Amino acid sequence: MSHRPIKNRIGPFALARALAWLRLCAIGGQSVAVLVCAFWLHLAIPLLPLLACIGLLAVFSVLAAWRLGRPWPVSEGETIAHIGIDTLVLGVLLYFTGGASNPFVTLLLVPIALTAAALSIRAILVVAAIAGTAYLLLMCWYVPLPVLDGMRDHGYSLHVIGMGVNFVITALLLGFFINRLARALRVQQLAMQRVHERALRDEGILAIATQAAGAAHELNTPLSTMRTLLPELRREHAGDTELAEDLSLLEGQVDRCRDILREMVAFGQAQLSQEPERLDVAQFLHSCTERFQLLRPEAELELQLDEDIARLALYVPPGLRHALLNLLNNAADASALRDSREVLLQVEREGDWLQFLVIDRGPGFASTEGNARLGHSQKQTGLGIGLTLAVATAERLSGELVARNTDDGAVVCLRLPLAVISRR
Repeated sequence: MSHRPIKNRIGPFALARALAWLRLCAIGGQSVAVLVCAFWLHLAIPLLPLLACIGLLAVFSVLAAWRLGRPWPVSEGETIAHIGIDTLVLGVLLYFTGGASNPFVTLLLVPIALTAAALSIRAILVVAAIAGTAYLLLMCWYVPLPVLDGMRDHGYSLHVIGMGVNFVITALLLGFFINRLARALRVQQLAMQRVHERALRDEGILAIATQAAGAAHELNTPLSTMRTLLPELRREHAGDTELAEDLSLLEGQVDRCRDILREMVAFGQAQLSQEPERLDVAQFLHSCTERFQLLRPEAELELQLDEDIARLALYVPPGLRHALLNLLNNAADASALRDSREVLLQVEREGDWLQFLVIDRGPGFASTEGNARLGHSQKQTGLGIGLTLAVATAERLSGELVARNTDDGAVVCLRLPLAVISRR
């Protein structure tokens, strides 16, 4: 199975959201700049057109914020349209305040930098063309910016001061918003990595399931043969009491193997149908513990369940029972390593989560800096896939499987959201 490489692109929605925050900053900064120039520096600038443009940008900002709250996907074209409107408003403001000679004209580069971090090459070229066109137009058509009286007698001009302010603004904007976009990219890459790892793990589980199905089909024939021959052997050696007891034990083991194969087939059919069972917590746990006691009659299982949780109705999805049985079986094996038979199953409700805590008296998990590592227990027996299947089931149900070591064993907690497994 081939996997496509992860693209280092954040996407239109993340950029549109960053532009929305940038637009709010622009509205505030532009308003302050216009009012300072008009009423503090007493520059003869067209105040009404400038404030009208800022007001239109504020209206568009409200509409854009409403749009981003809708469930519709944001396309590259729509994001470029947002950038075009922002560039148009900035261009009009610059037209009334000196055009290309205004030091704030370099703010036209900010959308290009943000687009380069989020969109495709074609989108970058389109945004660069929009900003370049605006710059060329501002070089040819603009209203000259008046010179502040008295500044010629000092070492700085209004243009130089504006360049300094513009440098600070550009540095802050680019540093802050590109950092936000980069952080969104890291989160996206981490999510894609989890999906990739889950796909690889599910492929392994599917391969194991395929092999198990083939083995079940092949085992059915020799088991049927043994089930036919064992009664005949008992009749032929009816006088041998010891042999009869051994043959009776073999018959029981053969029947147990046939039951396991039937359960495997039934479980596979349930997985394919994806239809959950309708049970309450008490009924579900009774079926699990009864099955566990049949598989591990030597284990001493203790169940702790509150009455209010016992009556909680569930839609038990396929695989949950087997996941819990795998955890109980692993706990019994771990306790046996310390000559103990104790296994404790606690069921708790924590907010909107239902927790199944399986506690053993074994040596615990291998740990790194105090944190138990799932899949790294001290148990030497088994195939090593029980926890893997339990983790896969938990993730498929939007839950999680966590483990921690205790003073006298380990605790494995299967946490599932009630919104997924409870009856509504």
